[in-house]
Order: sequence, then C-alpha cells, then structure tokens
Amino acid sequence: MRISLMTLLAATALMAQVPMKYPETRRDAVVDDYFGTKVADPYRWLEDDNAPDTKAWVEAQNKVTRAYLDAIPERGAIQARLTKLWNFERFGVPFKRGAHYFYNRNDGLQNQAVLFVTENLKDAGRVLLDPNTLSKDGTIALSSLSVSEDGKLLAYGISVGGSDWITWKVRDVASGKDLGDEIKWSKFSGASWMRDGSGFYYSAYAAPKAGDAMKGVNKNQKVYFHKIGTQQAQDKLIYERPDHPDWGLGAQVTEDGRWLLIHQSEGTENKNRIFLRDLSKPGSPIEPFLDHFDADYTVIGNDGDLFYVSTDKDAPKHRLVAIRRDQPESKDWRTLIPQGKDVLRSVDLIADRLVVVWMHDAHEKVEVFNLKGGKQRDIKLPTLGTVGGFSGRRQDKEGFYAFTSFTYPSTIYRFDFTTGKSSVFKRPKVDFKPNDFETKQVFFTSKDGTKIPMFLVSRKGLKLDGQNPTLLYGYGGFDISLTPSFGVQTLTWLEMGGVYAMANLRGGGEYGSEWHDAGRLKHKQNVFDDFIAAAEWLIQNKYTSTPKLAIRGGSNGGLLVGACMTQRPDLFGACLPHVGVMDMLRFHKFTIGWAWKSDYGSSETKADFRTLFKYSPLQNLKPGVKYPPTLVFTGDHDDRVVPAHSFKFAAQLQADQAGPAPALIRIETNAGHGAGKPTSKLIDEAADEWAFTVKALGMKISLKP
Repeated sequence: MRISLMTLLAATALMAQVPMKYPETRRDAVVDDYFGTKVADPYRWLEDDNAPDTKAWVEAQNKVTRAYLDAIPERGAIQARLTKLWNFERFGVPFKRGAHYFYNRNDGLQNQAVLFVTENLKDAGRVLLDPNTLSKDGTIALSSLSVSEDGKLLAYGISVGGSDWITWKVRDVASGKDLGDEIKWSKFSGASWMRDGSGFYYSAYAAPKAGDAMKGVNKNQKVYFHKIGTQQAQDKLIYERPDHPDWGLGAQVTEDGRWLLIHQSEGTENKNRIFLRDLSKPGSPIEPFLDHFDADYTVIGNDGDLFYVSTDKDAPKHRLVAIRRDQPESKDWRTLIPQGKDVLRSVDLIADRLVVVWMHDAHEKVEVFNLKGGKQRDIKLPTLGTVGGFSGRRQDKEGFYAFTSFTYPSTIYRFDFTTGKSSVFKRPKVDFKPNDFETKQVFFTSKDGTKIPMFLVSRKGLKLDGQNPTLLYGYGGFDISLTPSFGVQTLTWLEMGGVYAMANLRGGGEYGSEWHDAGRLKHKQNVFDDFIAAAEWLIQNKYTSTPKLAIRGGSNGGLLVGACMTQRPDLFGACLPHVGVMDMLRFHKFTIGWAWKSDYGSSETKADFRTLFKYSPLQNLKPGVKYPPTLVFTGDHDDRVVPAHSFKFAAQLQADQAGPAPALIRIETNAGHGAGKPTSKLIDEAADEWAFTVKALGMKISLKP
C-alpha cells in the first residue's frame, strides 16, 4: 500500500498536535486564607523532598523528559560541539601569600578546577588540591578557600551535590596533606585568618534537624574562631545576636592584622552594619563602628584607625570615603573619590594605590588612584566587557585581573604598578573565530517610558527579516548587574545561528541603588514590563518573531521567565526557567528564602500579599491557556531556591496547558542551585536545553564536528 506525501504530512501534523501525556500528579485539598483571599495549593506535598511520593514523582517526570529530549535528532551534534568547545585550558586569577602563588586551572573537561601552588609563575607548580579526586562524578566542589598570610596553611570549604552547606578542612601547603581540622554546618561564609596563622574566623549555623538540611530555615548565624589543631566543639563563639535572628554575620581580619571586622546584614537588603574589635589589645570588646543600617558599607583597607570605605550613603552610585575610628559620623568623613556619572563597582587597595572599577552602561572600565583620591592612570581594556578578580596586597608591586566579554574568553592579565602596563598572563585557546561575531548595545523604551539597555550578539551580516532564532536573557533583581561575559553555551547558540540578547532590567545594580529600587517590592512589575518590552523591541525591529523567540533566566531570573510567560503567553516561542522562585507566597518558609523579603516583600503582610499574588508564577497559571513550549530546570540538592518551587510550577503547568506544546521539567540529581556543578553535568544540561529550543523554535542547524 502506497502512502501519498500529502497523507504523510497530514499525519505528521496531526501527531504534532496531540497533547503530551504526563505522569499523574496527585492534587490535595490544601487551601490557604490570605487576608480573606482563598488560595489553593494542591501540590503542597511536593515540598517534602524526602517523601517517597515526591521521589517517585521526580523519577517519573525525568523519565518523560528524558524520552522527549533523547528523541530530538540534533541533540547529539549539539552535545558533540559543546564538548569540543568546552575542552580548552582555563585559569583563575592567581594570588600571592608568603612566597607562594596560588591559582586554579582546568585542563578542559575536568569536572572541577584544580588548585595549584608555585613559587614562580613561569612554572606550573604542583597540585595542592584536586577536587576531582573527592567524588567519582565530580559533584564535590571546592566552594571557598583562604590561605594564611605566610602561605603555609590552606583553609578550604567543600560542598557536596551543589549544596550551600560548606565543610571546612585545613591543608598543609608544604606537604599537601590535610590536618585533622574539620568544621561542619557553615554556610554563606569565608575563612579569615589571624595574621599569625594560629586560626581563622568563620560563620556557621546550628546543625539542622534530621531531614531538614535541604529545606530547613537558616537563621541565627554566628561567628566563631577555629584554632588550628583543635576540634570544632572547642571553637570559640565570637559574636552572635539571638535578639536579631535574621542578622547575617561574617568576619574579616584587616590586612595589617590589627582589626577584626564583623559585617552584619539583614537578608538581601542593600544595607549593613560594621562592628570592630582591636586585635592588638587582648580581650578588647566588639564595638559598633558603622551601625546605623542606613547604607551599604565595604571596608577597602585601613591605615591604623583610618578606614577606607566604599558606600552609597548619600551617593546612589557609590563613593569612596575615609573614616576615622573615633569620628564615624558622616559629617566627619573625607571623600576621596566622589560619586560620578558611572557606578563605582569595586575598589581594591593594591601597591598602596586604589584600583577602581567603574560600570558604564553595564560594561566596565578601570582607573588607578593614589590614596588621596588623585587619579593616576587608566588600565586599558581590550574591548567592551567585564573585569573581575583583582588580586594583590598593599606591599605588592603587581596585581592580577581577569577580563571577559561575549566573544572574548576570560583572559588573565598581570598589571605592573611600577610601569603601569598590563600583560597577558594566561590566554585561553578556544575553537572558534571571534571575528565572525559582533556585539551591539541598544536602548529600548519600557512600558513607563524608562530607557533600558540591551546587548545583542550575533554573527556579522545578520539579516533583519524577523526569522532569526533569538534567546532573550535577563535577571532584574537583588542589585545584581549583568555585564558581558564569555560562555561556551552562549557561543554554541551563536554558532547555531542564534541571536543572543541580554537585557539590563531594573532591579539590578547597573545604574546604582535607584535602579535597584525601581525593580523591587511594589515596583517589581517594572522588571517584567522591561523584559516584555525587550521582547517586543526585538520583534518590532525584525530581529526575530514570536515563534523564534526563547526566554531564559535563572533563580530570580527563573521568576522573571515564569512571570512573563504567565502574563504574556502569546509573546514567546519557548520558555526556559532555571531554578526559579515560582511560589511567591511561600518562598520565605525554606532555607534562606526569608532573606529575600527585602526585594520581594512577604505574603505575611496584606499589602505585599496583594503585590505578590498578582505576579507569582505558580498562582497565575490558568487552565485553558496555550502556554509556549517550556522546559523547567532544577536540582534535587538546591537548598537556595528549593526544588519545590519548580516541582509545583511544572505540575500546575502540565495540568493547565491547553495546547500541544510540551511542559517538561528536568530535575538534575545530586545538583544544587548551580555553583560547583561539574563540567560533565553542565554539558549535558546545555545539550538538553539547546536541543529543546531547536525543536521548539523549528531551527535548522549546522555545527562544526
């Protein structure tokens, strides 16, 4: 029997319209009353990550998703190209302690970067710590490290499966062997050494109850001192505030060893307090220094009782001031670098100079000043991009930094403060031709008339015919700025013929605290309006069209994608929310979620509930709506934004989806919010994401082998 071509095409089209069959998800009769508004929460049971029913649901969802993704013909070629591109040597910014230089290196496809130590940067040196030996699948990561001033001891924190929890250990640099020291249940903490190397300060929480490690609320953080060679039970409690359980506390010893700084924060509020202890006087008390909680304060360094402080006090774009210990009130401050038209992004004190990074329209420039605030020179950068990781000490004559842009792989530079010249220390070799691509910055108008910047990256000679597959990325929150950076995943998208668009939405820090304030709390809708306006601009200017437009974001950016796809399901061709905050009515009930109230507010108050309820992605999914093809990403060990957000959102989306477009969830096992994810998992995830997007947008791709 012969089948005509028309019959075959008709059958294929019919199959494409058949809705997907998803695993059955139990709906419970759970209803909450928020100030007289009844809100159903039928998938509340998915919040229990340890329950057998939840684990069975995860397994069933992954089975459906895996079958869908593995059937996409282009996935193999995408994964092969990702793997080849990712296989390049890359380095971290080196730093010096004592006679030793320390730096991270990944030879290409290693799951985790390896820590090296050397006495001469012309030599590779030796391996000091290789996290790849700590687990077979690369899911144990080096999350933090600190070296004693003499360079003899390394305190290093490891995390398992992407969790925010850190276990601290201590390694002897000379022998490369661990001492017996071990510290557990530390989180959101570094390690700051006493200048004599006798021990270090760190922050920790009480051990969680059984079964609560990944979802229990984190409060009452405390600062401890660990003396080398002792057990954690003997660590000295340095500072706690049981009267303020929401206070986050961190400790830092100044470079001269004189002062212990206690940094206090309240959630993610862009304000803090600083307390001081004079370590030159045994038994001295911890006293307030900058304790009005009226601005952001960062101590850059000090000369005795004089502190150099970066602050946005009376300066939304930040300034650098000198503050005397005995005259901490703002009327007595001396301004060294005043607020300018650009945001003062960071200041480092190296070689008795101030290295200042400015942010101009979401990209960066660097200047060097003397300690009186007089400008000495610019540090010329290769192109429009981002500077990171300036390292160096007061006594050094050199410093190191990284520079990156969309098509400029992260390159490490050495800066000589004597000559004022930069030179390449390590330049990666990546298998692509950067001159084939171009970066533009445009400004579009949001709903309320605000001008918003957006970067556009594509192959040169792009035709503006509305048919270009385009990925629009955003974040828009917590004073975090999006600046140009290199990524293999983005590069692969560009090679597939895609346009990459990154919008600098309100809520971020691109233009200072006023820009941040314009996208938080009752103004949060501005962020979604900005993102929607970015999509509309791309369509109106013929870069793309709705069937060819995908949106992507992670964490707060996952919320962004969730909110925009529920508000404008007609606008997008595919949605890719990663580890998103999807249940805005309950985010504060898990791990560190309560800390985000400064950006979001809380459903515990009537006014905030009304604001949150209007845009919360979970509660704004509606039955009978044709939502775009959606692939939700999360990790079963995400203890930052617990996976229940994504679980519940995916379950509701599958129940409400009226069209044939897939509504899938990809749940990575033994993985968390993203930090420390091994290279192998990054490649697999990227291959799945691009394969899904290629299918959703109907792309025809051709990739180098």
